Amino acid sequence: MKTIAYIMPTYPMPSQTFIRREIAALEARGWTVHRFAMRRFDRELAEPADRAEQERTEYILDSGAPGLMRALLGEALRRPRRWLAALSTAVRMGRRSGRGLAVHLIYLAEAARLRRRLAECGARHLHAHFGTNAAAVAALCRRLGGPPYSITVHGPEEFDAPGQLALGEKVRHADFAVAISHFTRSQLYRWCGPADWPKIHVVRCGLDASFLAGAGAPVPRGPRLVSVGRLAEQKGQLLLIEAAARLKDRCPDLELVIVGDGPLRGELERAIDRLGLRGRVRIAGFLDNRGVRRELEAARALVLPSFAEGLPVVLMEAMALGRPVIATSIAGIPELVEPGRNGWLVPAGAVEPLVEAMAEALAADPADLERMGRAGAARAAGLHDAAAEAEKLAALIAGPVATGPRAAHPAAALQGAVAG
Repeated sequence: MKTIAYIMPTYPMPSQTFIRREIAALEARGWTVHRFAMRRFDRELAEPADRAEQERTEYILDSGAPGLMRALLGEALRRPRRWLAALSTAVRMGRRSGRGLAVHLIYLAEAARLRRRLAECGARHLHAHFGTNAAAVAALCRRLGGPPYSITVHGPEEFDAPGQLALGEKVRHADFAVAISHFTRSQLYRWCGPADWPKIHVVRCGLDASFLAGAGAPVPRGPRLVSVGRLAEQKGQLLLIEAAARLKDRCPDLELVIVGDGPLRGELERAIDRLGLRGRVRIAGFLDNRGVRRELEAARALVLPSFAEGLPVVLMEAMALGRPVIATSIAGIPELVEPGRNGWLVPAGAVEPLVEAMAEALAADPADLERMGRAGAARAAGLHDAAAEAEKLAALIAGPVATGPRAAHPAAALQGAVAG
């Protein structure tokens, strides 16, 4: 079981350092991990480690339509019964999905290509990150005779349309499923039958030694805050810019750096100009790990006013570097952020509480922020050590998780009592 494979929709990406750390931690324990993804990231990768990962990743769609068709027909000829079972599953998923039948037939062709490559490289288990198309390809690959598979579900995208994604079916056919937080596991409980609850485990996204070595630079006295994330509606940066505008009079020297890029960049830049914040609010674009770390250490606190999340890795990174965080009280965030101890929690979508939290962080004595930072670093290290979390995942892959005694789980016991 020491040779496994990972499958992702797009990999690597700037927002997926947690996957790279997880794979590296497994390899440090002697595992051989083959990386597969459907497609490449369509922009230049700023981080050297991501560029190295790209060289080690095999892209299913690189085989082109002829290669996928040959793989699909080859499976039909060699394993007709398995092929028909997989086709039936693809049709069922496609009819429920908003993406349609044709897309799921493409997933079936990708699964056929993947099954052959997994056999050639000797992978005995397939792990999919995200419950979207990667999980669909993993499930179809299994139906074609590929190895057992598992899924890590992150959110929030998987929970926008769990029925259309056939999330419950993907978990049902998996050996096990991983949730990155207790909140994520609770959402999987909503869409999976109680009989499958025992196979859903919490394994958190992790930080490596470069973050866990201890807090970084001292908290600066200057009135600078930083926000890190993809520039998209769910991250709430438009609300953040509005909050910065309301702070202009109370903190005339405010500096806000927004690290990231994405579809909302133009709208954010127009809002900065409209509110007279040019020179106070700066969009830095994508930065490599070193650049993100530099911006975090140059700020008093990280601000992340998200509307929807799983559990953002940048929160744990900032805390590990000794920076308090301002975040919204949604999803898995309250499992990490403790108000008054290592940060502030504010209601999602509410600008005034966000303004007040930012004002408190800007007015606080650096010694108080450093105390909060030390508490945050200890919490991040305790919950998000990549090596410790990879050990949990390795044990799940190696152990008979799905065949364990389900009666030990309260939901399974309840189901049995009702059946009796």
